[in-house]
Amino acid sequence: MAEKQYRIGEFAAKVGLSTYTLRYYEQEGLLLPQRDDNGQRYYTEADVRWLIFILHLKGTGMSMAQLKTYVRLRAQGDATIPERLALLRDVRSEAQAQIRALQNNLAVLSHKVDWYQGKVDSTIAADESFEEYLHRLELEDKNND
Repeated sequence: MAEKQYRIGEFAAKVGLSTYTLRYYEQEGLLLPQRDDNGQRYYTEADVRWLIFILHLKGTGMSMAQLKTYVRLRAQGDATIPERLALLRDVRSEAQAQIRALQNNLAVLSHKVDWYQGKVDSTIAADESFEEYLHRLELEDKNND
């Protein structure tokens, strides 16, 4: 049984991207569709799996240059595994740093929400500033340790 072939519109719908984005990825060398006898591009389930992986990498914050490097190295075969490993480790470290920064920002946002809620329900003194509130939380955390 022949493998399912998707025209660009079908493929775009399947992966949730626009045909414009697929053409851009093709232009950048991230996606290499096959061509039929009439020169029409088509995609397969292997392309679906590959694109999903590329989107995961992109979702980590991997830059277009890093994606292109990864794709180029992958195309060169297993001899480039150490280079790909180093690249992926770098991207993982960058993503972990971004997550830590986002967690810190989210913690401040949560404290601000709690401070406003305390102002609304009068559990925080009307004259207590946000900075004083944070300082009080720090002292409470130290006393609980």
